[in-house]
Amino acid sequence: MMSHRIPVHRKECSDSARRCLSFRFIPLNKSYRDVMLHHFIRTVSHIPLPEKFTYPFCYTPHPLCLIAAEELQAYIGTQTQWREELSRGKMFGVLVVRTYTGEVGYLAAFSGILAGSNRHPGFVPPIYDLLRPEEFFRKEEDEITAINRRIDRLRTRPEYLGAKELLRSETEQSETELAEMKRQMTVAKAERDRRRLVAANEIDLAQMIRESQFQKAEYKRTERAWNQRLSGRKNEIEAYEREIELLCTERKQRSAALQRKLFEHFRLLNAAGEERNLCRIFDEDSGKVPPAGAGECAAPKLLQYAYQQGLHPVAMAEFWWGDSPKTEIRRHGFFYPSCKGKCGPILRFMLQGLAVDPDPLSLPVGTSVALEIVYEDDTLLVVDKPAGLLSVPGKGDADSVYRRVRQKYPEADGPMVVHRLDMDTSGLLVIAKNKNAHQNLQAQFKNRTIRKRYIALLQGVVLSEEGTISLPLCADPQDRPRQIVSDRYGKPAVTRYRVLERGERTTRIAFYPQTGRTHQLRVHAAHPQGLDAPIVGDRLYGIPADRLYLHAESLEFSHPVTGETICVEKKAPF
Repeated sequence: MMSHRIPVHRKECSDSARRCLSFRFIPLNKSYRDVMLHHFIRTVSHIPLPEKFTYPFCYTPHPLCLIAAEELQAYIGTQTQWREELSRGKMFGVLVVRTYTGEVGYLAAFSGILAGSNRHPGFVPPIYDLLRPEEFFRKEEDEITAINRRIDRLRTRPEYLGAKELLRSETEQSETELAEMKRQMTVAKAERDRRRLVAANEIDLAQMIRESQFQKAEYKRTERAWNQRLSGRKNEIEAYEREIELLCTERKQRSAALQRKLFEHFRLLNAAGEERNLCRIFDEDSGKVPPAGAGECAAPKLLQYAYQQGLHPVAMAEFWWGDSPKTEIRRHGFFYPSCKGKCGPILRFMLQGLAVDPDPLSLPVGTSVALEIVYEDDTLLVVDKPAGLLSVPGKGDADSVYRRVRQKYPEADGPMVVHRLDMDTSGLLVIAKNKNAHQNLQAQFKNRTIRKRYIALLQGVVLSEEGTISLPLCADPQDRPRQIVSDRYGKPAVTRYRVLERGERTTRIAFYPQTGRTHQLRVHAAHPQGLDAPIVGDRLYGIPADRLYLHAESLEFSHPVTGETICVEKKAPF
């Protein structure tokens, strides 16, 4: 996955585009009278068409897509009625297409709904218009709405609220009374203990035993009485809550059934001329139910319309327009790949029959770069992992640090690789030669006793000299391996930083991660609540470049055998 900057600013479109752009549907010939197909304003005849279609989950936008997006952005900039909504952010897409006569133009689309509508001049229609549903939808929606009203009435019923308040009040009363009885018992016991020290006969001792037994019995009777009383209140409340729960279950079942029925109305085409509904596509791809919003993104809309109109897809790209959401990183004017959760199964089906670019991340990388050993003894070694090389193999038997050190040290036991670096990150990686050393070093990482320093080059100028970033992170369930910021689901992620050098448009920085979450430094650098300056070359959260400019420069840890402090350093190659 990668993003790419479109050279058009939010409020300033190119003058030539403003003068020429009408963004009306201009048919390329009479047979395309009703087709939402746009001529390029700029001359593009000198730009060769790609040999294969865009791989949608990781790509560098084709020059034709860059031009189409710039023209679309110029049009968006003129639509003042959308300005407030678009400031919150929206994904748009362009699809360069070729007609059967060989003429080239492009289609435009937006994800979801824009200004309360699925349909706007200049943009392809939805695959299935959820705002104009079939009669079955309205009927079932009315039933679900009626259930919601019944639930609301039950939850606000005076008898139910009164019973809950009475239970709360009586629970507090019971706790207060029983606590006071316990206090009195404690005082009485202390007094009996004092009396025992001076008791001269068995009669007094027997009397004290009876007093103790009476107090304990009285406490038990009071406790049972309160439990019976509170149990009646709870039963009364549970009767209401069982009714509410049954209605909630019915609502959930009806909503799921309605969602499935709606998804069955999303009938998608592919380049091979086949048709599938959303439910079947997801079932055949992953055996899962389509997530909410499936089929409403820009990419499926564009392909669907092209297939329906007999247009041949040439290249596609999607860009974000507006401010970034609070959770995920979306930068204004950047191209982004399609999400894998909602769009993965859909696009894998829709692209069948097209010659598609291979996944760039699946191509062999880094195999010719030597693995430098920076430190070694009988127990462990520290290597300098080059950018582009996996720490451990993924699917299949891909080249990786693990594979190389396993070949070099066939006698070593245990997992060997103690921790991991992202494939695109270079720098120091600790390797254990035996199981005991591996366990010891892993414990040091887990207990956060290992000191780490990373060097990064950021796209942007960081004004503060140093500081701490604390943004909880978790995986984006719809777009792994991307991470999102989430106060609800995220795990704590803390990074200290110190600015080393500032350039005109870049910042060289040292990161000191206090936790080790996936993509922690990359997200903390790029997120608006972090440094708001993505690492140069970050395919997921910034702008692609020749590499990711992030390097694990220094490690300090305790030797698993001797206990001595080991400090290893390897300067960044940039």
